[in-house]
Amino acid sequence: MRRSPRRLMLAVGVGLVAAGLAACGEKQEDLGSAGAAPVDLALDFYVNPDHAGIYTGLERGYFARAGLNVRPRVPSDPSAPIREVAAGRVDLAISYEPEVLLARDKGLDVVAVAALVDEPLTSLISLPAAGIEGPAQLAGKTIATAGIPYQTDYLETILEGAGLSLSDVSQVSVGLNLLPALLGGRADAILGGFKNVEGVDLARRGENPSVVPVNRLGVPTYDELVLVASGNRIEDDPEEIRLFIASLAKGTEDAVADPAAATRAILAANEGLDPDLTRAEVQATLPLLATTPKQPFGQMDSEEWTLFASWMSENGLISEVPDTNEVLTNELLPAAG
Repeated sequence: MRRSPRRLMLAVGVGLVAAGLAACGEKQEDLGSAGAAPVDLALDFYVNPDHAGIYTGLERGYFARAGLNVRPRVPSDPSAPIREVAAGRVDLAISYEPEVLLARDKGLDVVAVAALVDEPLTSLISLPAAGIEGPAQLAGKTIATAGIPYQTDYLETILEGAGLSLSDVSQVSVGLNLLPALLGGRADAILGGFKNVEGVDLARRGENPSVVPVNRLGVPTYDELVLVASGNRIEDDPEEIRLFIASLAKGTEDAVADPAAATRAILAANEGLDPDLTRAEVQATLPLLATTPKQPFGQMDSEEWTLFASWMSENGLISEVPDTNEVLTNELLPAAG
């Protein structure tokens, strides 16, 4: 349970957050300022353009002015963040809709509280030499995946749509080495790369890749990236999560409006990134983060979650289709306006 002084500070923060977020351009000077509530955030992967809203918000001080000392963590294992949330070792995590459903099926107390990217980024990617114009041309080909179990089910669904089965292809698991497998000729196609990362990288290399997101190949659509909290944390400190999401929404809005600033924020947070490639990836990513009147920031579609969960259940990935009220909530999102 949170201490009462923290609750008091957060209550004050709720009243001031609108005014605090209205100010823009001012950089965050002291993340560890006295009285700020520490928020440990587990990222899904190394710092990359998918996190543009987070790092733009940090750089411009939106989280700090909301009374939050946000401390991002890069995981050693991309599957670890959701377990860290469930165990209470971090406050929030960035994960994926399939991982949320898998975790809930295992009895973990995790709930999606906002969508960061509300469509699949995972794509089937190939180069012209492979001659793959559609799923039918996958017959006899070698497809590399990252080794995530449900990617095999993605592939099986894609193949079934063309009257094929897994026995008609050769599947290899290459972990994070998807691009080397494709460029080195070890695979004719990769399944697991993101259209805004590997797809952009290949295009910049002049490879003219075919990049088709899995929801255009028969897999039900889903939210690729989601913000996750524990159910207990939502009950205990909902205002802190609201403040975080409101600050993230403002940071994302600024990133979309100023791609150059978003690029600088990402590069400052991860100096190992290639600046030119990062700039191109940011340009491809920001439209995916943008909100519209029909799609407010963070909104999740419960019917789409049910359809995707049904697909997971039919493929034996989860034991049953959960009540979406138990796996997601839109109640903590900023009011649309």
